[in-house]
Amino acid sequence: MKEYLMGNYDVIVVGAGHAGCEAGLACARMGEKTVMFSINLEAVAMMACNPSIGGTGKGHLVREIDALGGEMGINTDKTFIQSRMLNRAKGPAVHSLRAQTDKNSYHIEMKKTLEAQENLTLKQGEVIDVIVENGKACGVVLRTGAVYRAKAVILATGTFLAGKIFIGESAFESGPNGMAPSSILAENLRNHGLPMRRFKTGTPARALAASFDYDKMIPQEGDEETVPFSFMNDDVSREQVKCWLTYTNENTHQVIRDNFHRSALFGGQIEGVGPRYCPSIEDKVNRFAEKERHQLFIEPEGLYTDEMYIQGMSSSLPEDVQVEFYRTIPGLENLEIVRPAYAIEYDCIDPLALKISLESRQIDNLFCAGQFNGSSGYEEAAAQGLMAGINTVFKIRGKDPFVLDRSEAYIGVLIDDLITKGTEEPYRIMTSRAEYRLVLRQDNADLRLTEKGYEAGLVSEERYRRFLEKKEAVEKETERISHKNVSPEEINPILEEKGSTPIKGSTPLIELLRRPEIKYDDTLPADPDRPELPAHQKTMLEVQIKYEGYIKKQQAQIEKFKRLENRKLSPDMCYSEIDGLRIEARQKLDKFKPLSVGQASRISGVSPADINVLLIHLEKNRRQKG
Repeated sequence: MKEYLMGNYDVIVVGAGHAGCEAGLACARMGEKTVMFSINLEAVAMMACNPSIGGTGKGHLVREIDALGGEMGINTDKTFIQSRMLNRAKGPAVHSLRAQTDKNSYHIEMKKTLEAQENLTLKQGEVIDVIVENGKACGVVLRTGAVYRAKAVILATGTFLAGKIFIGESAFESGPNGMAPSSILAENLRNHGLPMRRFKTGTPARALAASFDYDKMIPQEGDEETVPFSFMNDDVSREQVKCWLTYTNENTHQVIRDNFHRSALFGGQIEGVGPRYCPSIEDKVNRFAEKERHQLFIEPEGLYTDEMYIQGMSSSLPEDVQVEFYRTIPGLENLEIVRPAYAIEYDCIDPLALKISLESRQIDNLFCAGQFNGSSGYEEAAAQGLMAGINTVFKIRGKDPFVLDRSEAYIGVLIDDLITKGTEEPYRIMTSRAEYRLVLRQDNADLRLTEKGYEAGLVSEERYRRFLEKKEAVEKETERISHKNVSPEEINPILEEKGSTPIKGSTPLIELLRRPEIKYDDTLPADPDRPELPAHQKTMLEVQIKYEGYIKKQQAQIEKFKRLENRKLSPDMCYSEIDGLRIEARQKLDKFKPLSVGQASRISGVSPADINVLLIHLEKNRRQKG
């Protein structure tokens, strides 16, 4: 095949899914001439699985992406059709926003954003190889023979690499949603020496809305007061659609058990490892045999289609078995499937082969993001895409990597887990993975990260101005209510109505807001001249006041954590020469070359005793050097 040069750019992004979109936008917005390739332009920001954004832990990521100047939150606010805040009955650390979106509108709006972005060119084309010269990525080759050169390349291939779909006994090469797979690139990446592995995920069936019996299911309404994902929006209220809840039963489980032998999962056809936290229905029935039922949600795919998504019921069973077990479920007795459930296998990189910047350890200027890094989910992908984009620009400009640690963001937890611990299954973010989740709340993501995004050159002047105004408003109001006293006559009727203990003398308003049963708005009758704050500012104000003691304790823990993170390690350190380190620790540390003692402590195979040896070694060196 004859190759021919088609263009020179600063950055090439391979893939235009959720990771690719954030990576491409970040590079272009930071001023680098960027070209993005998608194997099919209909795959731009495609929601191949659930038509939703956010959820437990994932909502935190979206808010952080937004705070740093990313696009996912803004695009979700444009296109959602139902919005709910999850875990309201629990503490604010685990409150997580989730929005059902119109999946086609999400794709259209993101594609329009990409097309309108200065410095960004979006092209349809299949990349089949990365050009590597002198150990550096410097371009790509397309199937047509077209060559594009660049200073750096970002791989964000999603589940397209050597994609293979399984439906019962049927197995065929395919990307997600029936699109073409990318098989040649997968083989060439192996030839370049990248350590690849095989993962699996799946998606449920889609069925016609008119074939459901909604009287047999439980309606799931959106929140009356909607909360925006983006800090750039104060109000995104609109009419919302309903979702529906129903359950499997013993008949469902029996049909599935009777057909285990026809499942690609149990038949041995599937080689890849699937996500433990999002198992197929046959896996659920097998692993949790004692459970009498499993819940499933019926969710609209959009406003301009009659397709409904059956959440919680992914499967690799044959179509005839799918129809049979779905129709045993209340409300689904006459179900008409228009897209069967399937499992998909794909190639991805071992994330232990990546630096903290998401740059490959083997090939300079090759950055990796999204499901290619072994993660699962749109939000995890977008977060990595954003960070890969920023770090690609920083590398081109000769700057140190842009890093968020575990105490600063869920994004930091996500990337640190991937590159230091690795993953044996598609990685999913959860609030339980974050040690400092009371500080890493979704309501304060802009306070934590917008300043950093502005310094990095990604946050716009308008966003930065809004951030400063919000910060100042919350600080001023906190100061005001600290000195605003209310009398028993003014406040006791309110306290009694809320079941709170009356006061006997004049009391600062802030002291009353420390009570869990008293909200900021409850005190309005006793404080009629207060300034009007947007809902998100009220939320932040309340959380900071009510949880002040707990937050201070966690900040003390973070300071201890930071001390280890700030003990930097030289990339040239030879761990095999340090006496007292166990052999496994020496091998792991020499392989990964951690940037700090903190990062070293999280590498699998490095024990607390090894860290103590390392600290003693550093102290000896410090003393020897005076």
